[in-house]
Order: sequence, then C-alpha cells, then structure tokens
Amino acid sequence: MPALPADTSPLRIGTHADPAHYRIAFVLVTSLFFLWGFSYGLLDVLNKHFQETLDITRARSTLLQAAYFGAYFIMALPAAMLMQAKGYKTGILLGLGLFATGALLFVPASSAGTFEFFLLALFVIACGLACLETAANPYVTVLGAPENSERRLNLSQSFNGLGSFVAPLIGGKLFFGASSVGISGSYGVQATYVVIAVVVVLLALLIWRTHLPDIRQHDYEAVGAAPARPLLQQPHFLWAVVAQFFYVAAQVGVGALFINYVTEHVPGIGSERAAYLLAIALGAFLAGRFLGTALMGVIAPARLLAIYAVVNVLLCGLVMAGIGWASVVGLVAVFFFMSIMFPTIFALGVKGLGANTKRGASFIVMAIVGGAVMPWVMGRIADATDSTATSFVVPALCFVAVALYGAFGHRAGRAAPAAR
Repeated sequence: MPALPADTSPLRIGTHADPAHYRIAFVLVTSLFFLWGFSYGLLDVLNKHFQETLDITRARSTLLQAAYFGAYFIMALPAAMLMQAKGYKTGILLGLGLFATGALLFVPASSAGTFEFFLLALFVIACGLACLETAANPYVTVLGAPENSERRLNLSQSFNGLGSFVAPLIGGKLFFGASSVGISGSYGVQATYVVIAVVVVLLALLIWRTHLPDIRQHDYEAVGAAPARPLLQQPHFLWAVVAQFFYVAAQVGVGALFINYVTEHVPGIGSERAAYLLAIALGAFLAGRFLGTALMGVIAPARLLAIYAVVNVLLCGLVMAGIGWASVVGLVAVFFFMSIMFPTIFALGVKGLGANTKRGASFIVMAIVGGAVMPWVMGRIADATDSTATSFVVPALCFVAVALYGAFGHRAGRAAPAAR
C-alpha cells in the first residue's frame, strides 16, 4: 500500500517521529489562543461601553455574553463532527473565517448604532472561536507526551491570558477615551475590529500554507489509548463538563461586571480607569497561568485546581463585603486564582478518551454556555439590589463546584473496569 502524502499522513501521539512538525504546529496553534483571549478581553470593556453609549441596564448588557458564549453551545458539536471527518486543520480554518467575518460586521453595526447588530456580530465571532477552541484545546493535549498534557495546555492558555491582558488597555483608550465619537465610539470600535479581521485573515493564510500534523482516530487506537467505554460511561469526563460550565460561568460573570464593581466601590474612578484596572486583573490572570504551569511540576494539577477554587470562594466573600480598595484587590486576586482552571479542567476531562477526544472536547467546549447564563443572573441580582457586590454570590457558588471537581470529580470512575 503506498504511503500517504506528507501533508495528510497522520503522526503518532506521544512519539517524536517528527518533532519539527510538532513544534511548528504548537507555535501556530498557540497563536490562536492569543487571538481569542484578545477578543474576550474586549468583550468585558464593551459591556460597560454599551451601558453608557446605548443607555442599557447591567442585565441587558450581559446579553453580549449570552450571544458570545451561547454560540459555543450551538457550534461546538458541529465543529467536532467536521473535524472528525476532515481533521483539526479544517476546523481551525473554518473558525478563522467566521472570526474575520464577525469582526468585519462591526463596521455596519457601528454605523447602525443598534445593540442587536452588535449581538449578531459577536455571535458570528464566537461561532468562529467555538471552532478554534474545539480544535485547538484537544490538539495541544495530543501534541506530545500524554503525561504532560495539562502543563502543555496551560502553557498555550497562558497566551490566551496575554491577549486578555492587552485588550482592555486598547479598548479602554479607544472605547472610553476622548477620541471616541458617535453613538458607539464608532471610530475606535471599527478600527479595532477591522485590524483584528486583517490579522485573522493573514494567520489563516499562513496556517493554510503550513503542514500541521494530522492526528487521526486510528492513531489513538494504535497506541492503545482508545477507551472501551463510551463517553457517557466515563464519570470523570461528565463531571468535567459540569465543572467547566460553572467555571466559565464564574469567569465571565466576574469579568462582565468588573468595571461596574470598581466604579461603584472606588470613588472618583471612571470607566476608562476601571478598564485599565481590568487589564491589571487580566495581567494577574496571565501571571497565574505561567506560575500555575510551573507549579504543576511539583503539585498535581487536580490538587492545585481544588486549592485555587477554595481560595476564590473566600475572595468572593471579600468582594461581597464591598470595603473599598481591599475588596477591589480581592477581585483582582480572583483573576489570578482563576488562571489555571479552564485548561486544567479541560485536560483532566479529555484524559484517556482516546478516539473519543474530539467528541469529548466538543462537549466540554459546549459547557462554555455557562458564560451565557450566569452573567445575566448576576446582572439581574445587581439591578434588583442596586449593588454589584451582592451578585458575586453567584461566582462564589460556582467555585465550590470547581473545588469539588478538583478534589473528587476528576477521579470518578477511573478505577472502574472497562466494559466489554
């Protein structure tokens, strides 16, 4: 039987058959993490921006998160089915195409000045990001030795944190600064998203022209990693879906109302300066990713996850107390301790899924819909009580669920014998 061409021949998981291809693939895919981190970082700035320019409530502004993260729920499974048939590279290119299209929709949305048009643009962007995350997260976990998958994914996700850190600095200046004009700060908004679209298209062209190792289903089977049990019979995976739902719910809710919280509890700070504080918080998130990756060399990832989640439950209590700068510092610290949660839950959840990794990854990505639900709940609580601080009871409860997964859920069913 003739050998497959170089650009389609699958590579073996955990081997060093072609380390150069693995390194190139890792670098290119990691760049995707930066892009969707940057997009997410702008989202939280847009929340407060639209409250001011379109005169909408906190609860209504969180529909941005509903559109953004609701798209993940809708798109993740179709993206996984596409990649199961066509490979990771196809999913990545589709995701980049949708990302660029949604970014360009910000031009007519800014001209129209209607909130619903912005929701549509963000929904299309997020459909693209759902494809990217469904592809990139599991792809990174299998680009090397299985025992290092959590550390490898945390390293890639660190660049997601870098993008999230940079975005509020740019958004704070362009969306709230004196140069912003029109009902939606149209010049700043349009310029930002047009530049994003150009960068995304250039990256798509580069990836299209580059060979990426195509790790296919039979490779999992070849190394004996394919599970004998279906996904629904693997409790550690099912609990990962639940934990990811609650983690993303907490992360998105905390970010969505961050600027509201700061402007309410620190006299004299406006939205632009609060956006810069959000950048500092996301800088703490970034630092936590790199430090967490290092700590996983000496502390088991699941244990570190549980410890960080418990710390965040306590910090949310400090935020709810609403005692000025002390609570704001506590809120910034929440970002630091959230840093490792998404990639760690993800890597623990797909560990050992073998041939079912793509499908399993899609369900964990679908769990990101938590970010569409809980921020709205937080917004309703904040509007009803006229206090953003009170709404932080929601992320506190979410972090309890994450702590339980780190302590117990990741081991559920691991010792059970395989079904025949």
